[in-house]
Amino acid sequence: MKKTQPWHLDMKDMQIFRIPRQRPPLRKPTWIIVLICMVSVFLIFTYVYPPQNSGECHIFSYRGCKTFKSWLPPLTRELTDEEVASRLVIREILNAPPVIRDSHKVAFMFLTPGALPFEELWDKFFQGHEGKFSVYVHASKDRPLHFSRYFINREVHSEKVDWGKISMVDAERRLLTYALKDPDNQHFVLLSDSCIPLRDFDYVYNYLINTNVSFIDSFVDPGPHGNGRYSEHMLPEVEKEDFRKGAQWFTMKRKHAIIIMADYLYYAKFRDYCRPGMEHNRNCYSDEHYLPTFFHMFDPSGVANWSVTHVDWSEGKWHPKSYTAKDVTYELMKNITSIMDSLHVTSDERREVQMKPCMWNGDPRPCYLFARKFLPETLDNLMLLFDNYTSISN
Repeated sequence: MKKTQPWHLDMKDMQIFRIPRQRPPLRKPTWIIVLICMVSVFLIFTYVYPPQNSGECHIFSYRGCKTFKSWLPPLTRELTDEEVASRLVIREILNAPPVIRDSHKVAFMFLTPGALPFEELWDKFFQGHEGKFSVYVHASKDRPLHFSRYFINREVHSEKVDWGKISMVDAERRLLTYALKDPDNQHFVLLSDSCIPLRDFDYVYNYLINTNVSFIDSFVDPGPHGNGRYSEHMLPEVEKEDFRKGAQWFTMKRKHAIIIMADYLYYAKFRDYCRPGMEHNRNCYSDEHYLPTFFHMFDPSGVANWSVTHVDWSEGKWHPKSYTAKDVTYELMKNITSIMDSLHVTSDERREVQMKPCMWNGDPRPCYLFARKFLPETLDNLMLLFDNYTSISN
């Protein structure tokens, strides 16, 4: 960009711009009013249409250090009775003192259509750690046959699950319902049939039980597959500025699991207005937006805004990369377990890459405890490499 050269005026030029002795007919108060109006219009315009350059940190940046919007007093509106009740329940749960228990368990919740191809790997992961975990399996199509004692008779009541529909969220809530019955379960992990552990059990257990947040992915995507999926029918409870996107695969603290089970108002908004086939947001998927938006609205400091389950979206397809047997090497597993920054890419034309360090209780730590999507053919390689890649230096 060319810089505008400064004006250089000599005495001859100054004669051209000589200021008349007479005052202009317009009165001073009118000038002030005009100036205020112009400034107001400018501020309103920059507030509604902020610059999209997030590389800088200034007052009108889209995601700067402090946006102009945050300087304004919040818009007040009268909440509905349902909102008042929901917010009261959420506040009470969040503010409740933690229950001190002698036993703390991690609930591993498997959302699968049927068989678990990596049951043998998970059996090896769980061995010797009885009393520190629980297993729950939601099989939406076929009831799996288990050989591991950790999975036998661990199925929950299951219903049909359709990809991209609210039934996916329903299955997550169903798993949480059964897992919450055990008061010792203090952290809850959602996994798929293609998920594998990246660390040994002790590392995962300490990482989750001792964390001060839930690992729920949540970020701003201004593109068509982010904010472009928002529907104004979600108003007034869910505003577009609060709409977030994130990976489905979460881990969460018990208080957050209870809040999800207590919520109906905001869940209903996503059930009714975030689903495939809608006129204005035909590719809206509740499992990618409900939890990210909900926790951004009610407990943004209580979530990490990234998922501890690694997924490779580098192929740019509707589904992430699937790892084959030839892909699974020690180098691959070392690379995944060494990642220290979470990455998001927006779906707009700019394809903005958002990276931030993964922080665990304020300290930088490797991001991932689990990974997907691994094809069943990778099991043998994973079993051979398990002891090596799960013990990689942190």
